This record gives sequence, C-alpha cells and structure tokens, in this order.
Amino acid sequence: MATQQRTLHVELYATLEGYAYGRESPAYFGYDGPDLQARIETQLAEPHEMVMGANTYRQLAGYVAEGDDPSFPRMTELPKLVFSSTLSGEPVWANTTFVSEPVETVLPRLKAEPGGPLRVIGSLSLTASLFAAGVVDRVTVVVFPLVLGETGEQPILRGLPDLPLELLGTQVLDDRLVVMDYAPRPS
Repeated sequence: MATQQRTLHVELYATLEGYAYGRESPAYFGYDGPDLQARIETQLAEPHEMVMGANTYRQLAGYVAEGDDPSFPRMTELPKLVFSSTLSGEPVWANTTFVSEPVETVLPRLKAEPGGPLRVIGSLSLTASLFAAGVVDRVTVVVFPLVLGETGEQPILRGLPDLPLELLGTQVLDDRLVVMDYAPRPS
C-alpha cells in the first residue's frame, strides 16, 4: 500500500481589504462567535503538526503562559515546527522543534515523509516563503466584516508570487465571517 503524501494547509484571518490585524484590534477583530470557535476547536482536534515562524511562536507562547484561551492546552499538545534563524536553545512551549534550515529545503522533504497534515496559522512571512517554494496544498482565508483603512497592518498576501487558485468551497460563520478555501492551481 502506498503512503499518502503529507499536505500543507495555510489558514489566514483578514479584514475585507486583507489586513492581518489592526492597531489596538481585539482578538478576531472583535468578531468572535460560536461558529468560529467551533471551527477552531474542530481543526485543533484533528491530528496535525503546526508550522510557524518565530514571531507567531513568540506571540502564541506568550498567550499560553497567560492561560486565557481554551484552545491553548490542545495547541500545547500538538507538535510544532518553528522556522527561525534567531530562536535556539530549549523551547518555552512543549512539543516544539526549532528549524534553522530554509523552508524550501525542509518542507519538500518533510511532506514526502509519512505523517499527518501540516498546518500554518498566521506566520505571514513564512507563508510567503512557503508559497514561493511551491509547497502549499491549500489556503483558507477567513474574511472578517471590517475595513481597517487607517489602522490596518500587515497585508496577508504581501510578498506572495503570482498564483492562480482554484476555489474549493465557501462557508459563512456566525452570519458574518466568510471562509474561502483554495488550492493552488498549476500554471
């Protein structure tokens, strides 16, 4: 029996014009709801390996220390790969491995090995590198009903190469968030 190749799924949260966050914006841009929380819990319950960059790791590990979010115990259990040229030593978050090699070297090799899916949340510069390396199998964008024209920061798609996509599906959460699933289409 042939082994199934691992997949890499990127999920991004954004405002209507594509900002990852805004100055002084609350979590989920203030649009948290039961459908969004159910989606997060369902995804976390599925076996996968988290992939992130140094900035996302530092931010999430800080939240874990505060212990405010019910999803963090599960995130702590999951294996985490953190791509960073600056982080080293003993990770402060359990089940974390720091990787200093370039993603274009590591991810193709990792995807060819047996194992569960790989999932990226946030990590915008890492996401750009993953798309440039051609290793992303699926991208999900959750659009929040908000424009942050004056306070928006970090466009989610900055630094990505031109990329044709195929729409896999859409969903509406909490009667206001739009989830769009895409797969990169070969050019």
